[in-house]
Amino acid sequence: MPHVQVRDVPAEVHDVLVHRAQAAGQSLQQYLTAELARLAATPTLDEMLDRIDSHVTGRVSGADAVSALRAERDRR
Repeated sequence: MPHVQVRDVPAEVHDVLVHRAQAAGQSLQQYLTAELARLAATPTLDEMLDRIDSHVTGRVSGADAVSALRAERDRR
């Protein structure tokens, strides 16, 4: 399994993470591993937009949908 090392973490950040790990009943390593897995599993906005654009089942392109939404919002 690959290793990740993070240097120069501010003390305040470390303290919060240690507290959260303890509250979850986990070691800091277990807690951070779970958080990193959650972060990796959550798509970024760009990834979501790419997924949407790759689906050609709709009748309206992504750009047209965004334009229509902006126009509707501007009318309000």
